[in-house]
Amino acid sequence: MIEKLGANDRRSEAGRLESWRPDSWRAKPIVQVPEYPDAARLAAVEEDLRTWPPLVIADEVRKLERALGDVAERRAFLLQGGDCAESFAEHSADNIRDFFKVFLSMSVALTYSAALPVVKIGRIAGQFAKPRSSNVEKRGDVELPAYRGDIINGFEFTPESRIPDPNRMRMVYRQSAATLNLLRGFATGGYAKLERVHRWMVDALADSPVAEHYKEVAERITEALEFMAACGISAETAQQLQGVHFYTSHEALLLPYEEALTREDSVQGGWYDTSAHMVWIGDRTRQLDHAHVEYFRGIRNPIGLKCGPSLEPDALLRLIDVLNPEDKAGRLTLIARFGSDKVGKHLPGLIRAVEREGRKVIWSCDPMHGNTITSSTGHKTRPFNRILEEVQTFFEIHRAEGSYAGGVHLEMTGKNVTECLGGAVAIQETDLGNQYDTLCDPRLNARQALELAFLIATELKKDRASRPSALLAAAE
Repeated sequence: MIEKLGANDRRSEAGRLESWRPDSWRAKPIVQVPEYPDAARLAAVEEDLRTWPPLVIADEVRKLERALGDVAERRAFLLQGGDCAESFAEHSADNIRDFFKVFLSMSVALTYSAALPVVKIGRIAGQFAKPRSSNVEKRGDVELPAYRGDIINGFEFTPESRIPDPNRMRMVYRQSAATLNLLRGFATGGYAKLERVHRWMVDALADSPVAEHYKEVAERITEALEFMAACGISAETAQQLQGVHFYTSHEALLLPYEEALTREDSVQGGWYDTSAHMVWIGDRTRQLDHAHVEYFRGIRNPIGLKCGPSLEPDALLRLIDVLNPEDKAGRLTLIARFGSDKVGKHLPGLIRAVEREGRKVIWSCDPMHGNTITSSTGHKTRPFNRILEEVQTFFEIHRAEGSYAGGVHLEMTGKNVTECLGGAVAIQETDLGNQYDTLCDPRLNARQALELAFLIATELKKDRASRPSALLAAAE
C-alpha cells in the first residue's frame, strides 16, 4: 500500500500543468533542433504560422484517443505506418493514393485475422523532420551540415542547400494541408469501400510470389463479404463499409513548428498540437528534463514514445509519470524499437515494470529502426528477415508476459522501391540501386508491406484463440 501511494504521489507531482505553456519547452535543454542563422526571420515565420488554421481539430484528436483507448483495453489493434521522411519532390496524388491503397489492404488482412477493429494512423502529412546521429555529413573531403528533413534544409549536398531555412515550415504546412485534404476525400468519399479495398488486396496478391501462402485468407474474406451481401449488408446499406477513419502522425521533432500550430480548444479547453492527430517523441529526444518531454506533457493529443535499448525500466516509469499522469487509456503508445538481436534482452524488463505499476499503455512494435545495416554496395538497408524476426519475438514476449501486443509501427511506401533486402520478391544487394528513392531510411515497398501484414495476421490469429469471440460477446 505504501509503495502504491508513493507511485500515485509521484504521478501527481509529475503531472502538474500549472506552469506549462506551449512555449515552456524553450527554457529546457534541447537536442536535434538546428540553429537558424537568422533568428528574426525564424520568429517572423513562427508568428505567421500562429495565425494559420489548424490542420486537424480537437474533436478528431479526441476521437482517435477513444479508438486508441480500445487498443489499450485489448479491444482493437494499431496499424501505424508511412514514409521515413516526406519530401517536397515526391508530393503527388499518385504517391498518396498508392500508399493509401496498400495501407488499407494491410488493415483488412489484420482486421479479419484478429477479429478486432484496426486503428489506422499514417506517418504522413507532417513527417518531414529527421533526427541524425551526426550533425555533419562528409563526402570525400567535403563536410557539410547533415540533412535533417525538408522542413529544415535541403537534401542536395551543397553549402546553400544545407542552411536551415525557416520558410520551409510554411511549405510543410501547405503540403500537409493538401495531403490531408486528399486523404480525407479518399477515406470518406467512397474510395475506401470495403469491397474495393479487398479487391486491391486480391489484385496485389495475384502476381506475388506469396499468393499461394495467403490465398486461403483472401478467399475467406471474399466469402465473408459475399455472405454479408447476401444478408443485405454492403457499402450501400451499411455506413461502416463505405469509408474508414484515417488519422495522421509524425515525430514532433521541430518544436518551433509544433508550438506555432498548438491551439487551445475553445469547446472543452486544453492545448492541442493541431499539426497532426498523434505525435511522438523519438529515441534521441526522450530525456526527462529536456524540451521535447516538456512540450509533450502539456498537449492533449495521443502521443507516442520510442523505446530503444538504452531505456531502463525506472527511466521509462518516470517518463510515463510525466507524460500520462492521469493514466488515461489511449494517451500513450510505447513504440519498441530494439532490433531483432536486442528485443529479447530489453523488452521483457520494460513490460514487467509497466505491468507491475498497472499503467495503461499501448505496446507497439517498430521493427524497422533497430535493424538497419549498410550493404556491400554502400546502401543503408534493412533485411526483411530481421524485421519479421523482431515482430515475431515482440508477440512471443507479450504472450509470455501476459501483456498485449497492441500494434506495429512501420516505415513503408506504396511504391515498388528497392530499399529493404529480401521478402518474397527476394531483393538482393545488387538490386538496391534499381529504385532507391528514400531521402533517409529504407522503407518496405508495397509487396513487402503487404507480405508483412499477412505474417502479422498469423500472430494475431494465435492471440485470437485466447480471448472470447466478439460475436458471442455481442449476442450475450
